[in-house]
Amino acid sequence: MKSPSSSLKVLVLAAALAAPAQSALAWGASGHRMIGVLGASTLPEDVPAFVRSPYGVAAIGEYAREPDRWKGSGKVHDHDRDAAHFLDLDDEGRMFGGPKFTVETLPATRADYATALRAVGQDEWKAGYLPYAMIDGYQQLVKDFTYWRILVAAEKQTTDAQKKAWYAADLKRREELLLRDLGVWAHYIGDGSQPLHMSVHYNGWGDYPNPNGYTQSRGTHGAFEGPLVKAVAKDDDVKAKMPALRDCACSYETRMVGYLTTTWKLTEPLYQLEKSGGMVAADPRAKAFVDERLAAGAAELRDMVTMAWKASADGKIGYRPEISVADVESGKADPWNDLFGKD
Repeated sequence: MKSPSSSLKVLVLAAALAAPAQSALAWGASGHRMIGVLGASTLPEDVPAFVRSPYGVAAIGEYAREPDRWKGSGKVHDHDRDAAHFLDLDDEGRMFGGPKFTVETLPATRADYATALRAVGQDEWKAGYLPYAMIDGYQQLVKDFTYWRILVAAEKQTTDAQKKAWYAADLKRREELLLRDLGVWAHYIGDGSQPLHMSVHYNGWGDYPNPNGYTQSRGTHGAFEGPLVKAVAKDDDVKAKMPALRDCACSYETRMVGYLTTTWKLTEPLYQLEKSGGMVAADPRAKAFVDERLAAGAAELRDMVTMAWKASADGKIGYRPEISVADVESGKADPWNDLFGKD
């Protein structure tokens, strides 16, 4: 996937023309909390300590539940946010109707995506826009870390008592905001590890060819991500399945494509598990599947936060001209006006 400055190479998906939008819920409270806590608690030591602290880890775990807790705020609020949790892919990973968008051709911006969907009688509320929610959250986190780096440098360097006090206070505000932004974003990373949030078959196989006789139960989605997870998933077991930290040496968008594609490919194996009677707490196959998916979400969160932290070293703030982290850390630039405000 290319960066938005060229063409976005991300996972494209959409719903069938008649398919209803999914529920906003993905993993239940237990699953989202676990992904947030395990992702944050396994961050490398070069990530700032406040993120990895017991308070920070716990806060990220709780904030990771927040987008589901928003549900029911009101029609406008919910309608705008519910589709951020999912992508509806057909069995070939393509969208229905009109241009056959693929993994390689999702438009660079959500506005372009919406325009393309409207052209074929679809809309993003039915199709879902999870990739854009993930990119938005990543870019926000890079900016948050950029401000954090600059505030730390500015507080150390200034000899002005009033400025030093303001920098210290603003650094605390930035840290609280960063934990909140990171935690909310962790929710969407978690959504991306749940196969039923990546498919048109999101709650029973639905009105599609079904030669293998997979379940049509409308309770499939909730039973998998909620009660089953709560019954079988344990922190230590999930943590043990997390792969080692991986630097893909690629763009965030490219990494995200691989992550979401892997999840989508597990949709049919999940239905096969259910058909064989294995999607119950007493069956070790259910625990293995659940643990692996939660571990994938937690590991991706850890790796993507690490990626955002590294990217922030090259970050900039301000307008006309921008100032870089490097210039502030070296003493070349004074960030006061850009931090406190120059109006």
